[in-house]
Formats: sequence, C-alpha cells, structure tokens
Amino acid sequence: MSGSAPARPADGGPRLVLATHNRHKVRELREILAPLLPGLRPGDVVGAGDVGAEPPVEDGVTFAQNALVKARALAAATGLPAVADDSGLCVDVLGGAPGVFSARWAGRHGDDRANLELLLAQLAEVPEEHRGAHFACAAALVTPSGLEVVEEGRMPGVLLTAPRGDGGFGYDPILRPAGESRSAAELTPEEKNAVSHRGKAFRALAPHIAAALR
Repeated sequence: MSGSAPARPADGGPRLVLATHNRHKVRELREILAPLLPGLRPGDVVGAGDVGAEPPVEDGVTFAQNALVKARALAAATGLPAVADDSGLCVDVLGGAPGVFSARWAGRHGDDRANLELLLAQLAEVPEEHRGAHFACAAALVTPSGLEVVEEGRMPGVLLTAPRGDGGFGYDPILRPAGESRSAAELTPEEKNAVSHRGKAFRALAPHIAAALR
C-alpha cells in the first residue's frame, strides 16, 4: 500500500498524537512522515496539548522505558496511535550520566542553564581527549491495538569547555558533533536534524508509523 493516501477517521480528526507540547517537534514529525504518507494533512498529527492529555510520571531508568511510558499513556488516553521520545546527554567519564536525568541534572527540571553550568563545573579538570559524549534518543510508537515499536538514535561528539552558539536548547551549546568544528547550537536546524539523535530515531520509526496509519 506504499504511496496510497492514508485512511482518515470519519470526522476528519487527528490520526496520530505526539507526546509533546512543543509545536516545533510536531511540525518536525509531520515533515519526516510527509514523504511516506502523501495524503497526510497538518491536522492528522497533533501534540498532546492539542488533545488535553496530561503527562504521566516518567519513572523509567532508560530512554526507551520513558518513551514507552509516555506513548502508552497517550494511546490509552486518546484511543489514537501515539508517539513519544525521550532523550538526553550521556558523558563517557560520568558512566553515561546525566542520561535520563539530563533535564533535571542541577535539581530542577528544565533549567537548561543550571544543568549546563553544573556539568561544565564537574568536567572542569577533564582534558579534551576524555570529554567524549553523545546525545541519545529513543522514539516509541504505541497503538491502541497493542503494537509497540522503539527505535533509537545517537549523535556522538566531544564536550567543549564553554558554551558556543545561540541555537538549539539544553546541552547543545557544549557538544561538538563528531566531524564538526561547530557546536550543535551553531548548526542550522536543517544541519542538526540531518545528524541529530532525535532525527535518526524518528526517521527509523517513521516507516512503522506510516504502516500503522495506512
């Protein structure tokens, strides 16, 4: 059925919900799916905020577990196929930390500046040859019928000693992707999406999403 227009609900409502309140992420997923589902409309893919879904407690100890927690809760709450992702920074000399605690490394969830400054302080004496790290992402699809698929992606690199660039978010200003002279925050959105952990995970998951929606 590849290339055929996706079937729509009789009421023309959403057909897939993404576990985020970030409209940029919703738009990104639509763009990834568009070549696989030529009949896809903007209203077919919506965010959790558009359907009034409350976020669940993320109590997993891996990115994959947390992605599945979010996708399962959203599919159960909406009766729609649901997609969720979980991601973070994994530092080699810290044994993979901050990992799933990346967003609250400094103690308060979502304080990007505090998280970044604490991590830089912790690594202040670590030389460049030991500053290897990678961004990791797990993206999960869960359908009301019980289908569950998880795909993962990584963006390896080296941690800088000071932030560089105004783009991106989180730890982007201090990770220089492998093969790059710029930080992730200095890349254009298109350049970053082409090599990012999240872009890789979602592109790998996209064929499964397209199959579920046909």
